[in-house]
Amino acid sequence: MRFRSTPTLRAVLSVFVLALGVLFAPGVGLAAAPDAYAVSKLTHAQATSMFSSAGITWSSSGGCSNRNVATCTSFDQLNLATAQGAVTLRHASGCAINITGGTETGHASGTYSHWNGYKLDMGKATCLTNYVHRFTYIGLRGDGAPQYQSGSGNVYADEGSHWDVLYYNCGGC
Repeated sequence: MRFRSTPTLRAVLSVFVLALGVLFAPGVGLAAAPDAYAVSKLTHAQATSMFSSAGITWSSSGGCSNRNVATCTSFDQLNLATAQGAVTLRHASGCAINITGGTETGHASGTYSHWNGYKLDMGKATCLTNYVHRFTYIGLRGDGAPQYQSGSGNVYADEGSHWDVLYYNCGGC
């Protein structure tokens, strides 16, 4: 049997090849893990400026912002998408948000960790808890913390005294 190319078949194949190229291009499509994307990092000053503008507060048990001190709350090396995600949450929920943990040392390690700029801790408040409970419950984390996933894929873990929020993206900013 001999293969015969037609204009319609060529058009369909061209679209298919283009789609494959987009799908498997570095940093694009399903083939790319979230860490394959270019990540923009913020300074503490840049992040606090964004948070202040959005009406987000932050606190530190040590009253400091040194990334290398566990009792501080630092935003040095915070991912831009993480800061944007907190701002998106603030605007979407209408809730007061107080960040109690950022990129400072003392949190669990891992690729999607506080230290690497993917997580923020947020103080518990009824408004925020009610808002997060609208998300999809996805089960318990390994340490027993109940987890909720937003429509954008970000994960909120209830650690008792605060929400541990993992931002894969800005939440639709």
